[in-house]
Amino acid sequence: MPNNEHTSKQFDAELNTVRELVLQMGGLAERQIETAIEALATGNTGLMNHVIAEDHRVNALEVEIDERCNTIIARRQPAANDLRLIIMIVKTITDLERIGDEAKKIAYLGKSVAHASRISMPRAQEFQHAAQLVTGMLRTSLKVFSSLDISSVAHVVRQDEQVDAEFHAIMRHLVGFMMEDPRTISTALEMLFIAKAIERIGDHAKNISEYVVYTIKGRDVRHATTDEIEREIGTSGP
Repeated sequence: MPNNEHTSKQFDAELNTVRELVLQMGGLAERQIETAIEALATGNTGLMNHVIAEDHRVNALEVEIDERCNTIIARRQPAANDLRLIIMIVKTITDLERIGDEAKKIAYLGKSVAHASRISMPRAQEFQHAAQLVTGMLRTSLKVFSSLDISSVAHVVRQDEQVDAEFHAIMRHLVGFMMEDPRTISTALEMLFIAKAIERIGDHAKNISEYVVYTIKGRDVRHATTDEIEREIGTSGP
């Protein structure tokens, strides 16, 4: 019994370390988004270069966490809830790495936009509300991950619907720019790719919160409707 108890405590410590690393990775991804959007709004190419240079830190954490999870699976052979927790972690770091990639994409495209003619440049500030929404979604999803409290998941899903609506509004606005003045086409297309990157960040943030539902409830709700998710959250676990 003492050996089993010791092993259990080691296992719990390993899981806690991995979860802390995930939160560290999430905090870094969140700062990447905020910095990329600030750089875009101000035209600060130095900040854009900083976002691009920092992407390797997000990637390095993904590799480290993935290796730790593989080691835990090989050594501890977890089952049931513990196995679902590790699966959630592996899926979460994939989405966080992709969020980092999207932030880097915004920075790359922002450099082109910053050098565009001011006469033909749509306003980057129009993306800030959508960016604030997805940053808030990520922050909430990380809290859900940390606490394993799924009560906020439906709120994140509904925010993603707002982000999708804002993306389509931005797209219509940019199409109007291109139709009114062909000189805006190149820059407007780059801005459209930036808007799509923001929308994709929202999707990844939503995924992270939904993985926690899988961990707690044992059900994959990624393709469920918001109403179905709300009903699932209100039911007892398996």
